[in-house]
Amino acid sequence: MTQASGKTTHFGFQNVPEADKAGMVHGVFSRVASKYDVMNDLMSVGIHRVWKEAMMDWLAPRPGQRLLDVAGGTGDVAFRFLGRARGATAVVCDLTEPMLIEGRKRAEAEKMADRLDWVVGDAMALPFPDASFDTYTISFGIRNVTRIADALAQAYRVLKPGGRLMVLEFSRIPNDLMQKAYDLYSFNVIPVMGQIVANDRASYQYLVESIRKFPDQEAFAAMIREAGFGQVKYRNLSMGIAALHSGWKL
Repeated sequence: MTQASGKTTHFGFQNVPEADKAGMVHGVFSRVASKYDVMNDLMSVGIHRVWKEAMMDWLAPRPGQRLLDVAGGTGDVAFRFLGRARGATAVVCDLTEPMLIEGRKRAEAEKMADRLDWVVGDAMALPFPDASFDTYTISFGIRNVTRIADALAQAYRVLKPGGRLMVLEFSRIPNDLMQKAYDLYSFNVIPVMGQIVANDRASYQYLVESIRKFPDQEAFAAMIREAGFGQVKYRNLSMGIAALHSGWKL
């Protein structure tokens, strides 16, 4: 895919050259890889686990399915998927190899080694053939992609006809007062927590800012439809702090 020279995009609240964003995101997740799972539990008070189980409930994995989990990092979603579907297989694909290395260290990885592969790859240029997966998931990752439309096009390409896309991502609380309270927590607590636990305030400042730059539920659902998916729906989680988006390659 080509890009116009001089084009810019956002990296949190900064405008940066589009060509630089992937490297900057790679730097963020390389730095936080060893503390990523711990910080997820702390930032969400463990609620991210509930959200991922809700994702699996809606996804309803079936025996023998093949999953591609993009930006899958340490394998959280893939482990849950394989735990629910006998004989299913999964590929965890992530731009940042240190995240995959941390995933391989987890106890679940050894138990599921014969059903699970780890691949370094870019969501905008997936290294897989057309129509090779039954299910595509991406959790808290698509907001970090330089060109979201390209990532959705790649998801459509690698899914088999009848395949399903599911995205779990931070979103918008429809109540303005509650959104303001959540913003106060996010901007004042999470970067400080990142400094204390991961010795990296800047990376968690970026992560908070990236959430605010991501499209709201309706706008993102429209992007999924534009990529060619049908039966596009979403469900709010925790009043809209996060949302699940579902679409089918019909």
